[in-house]
Amino acid sequence: MARIAGVNIPTNKRVVISLRYIYGIGPQNAKQICDAVGIPEARRVNQLTDDEVMKLRELIDRDYRVEGDLRREVAMNIKRLMDMACYRGLRHRRGLPVRGQRTHTNARTRKGKAVAIAGKKKVTK
Repeated sequence: MARIAGVNIPTNKRVVISLRYIYGIGPQNAKQICDAVGIPEARRVNQLTDDEVMKLRELIDRDYRVEGDLRREVAMNIKRLMDMACYRGLRHRRGLPVRGQRTHTNARTRKGKAVAIAGKKKVTK
C-alpha cells in the first residue's frame, strides 16, 4: 500500500482514481499529477515502482496544498468569517446553510435531525 501525503491510497485501483483519496486532490489535479510524473492513466498503484511513488510524493508535497495544511486553512477561513460576524459567519455559527439555500423545508444535512414540537396540532380546514 502506497503512502502519499500521510494517506494510504488503495493499491488495486488506477493511480488517477486512488490519488483522489488525498484531501485536496480531485479529478483534474490527479490527471495533472499523473501527466507531470509521466504515469499512464491505465496504470494501477500496485504496478508502480518505488521511484514513481517517490516522484508522486515529491510533486504533491512541493506543488499542492493537501490534507492537514488545507484542512487547517479552510478551518481558519471559516473561523475568520465567524469572528468578523458577517452574514456567512453567523450562518456557520448557527449551523445553517451558508450559500442561500432555503431552510423552510429541506436543509436537514446542516440543521440536523428534525425535532418535534410538543403541543403543536395540525390545523384542519
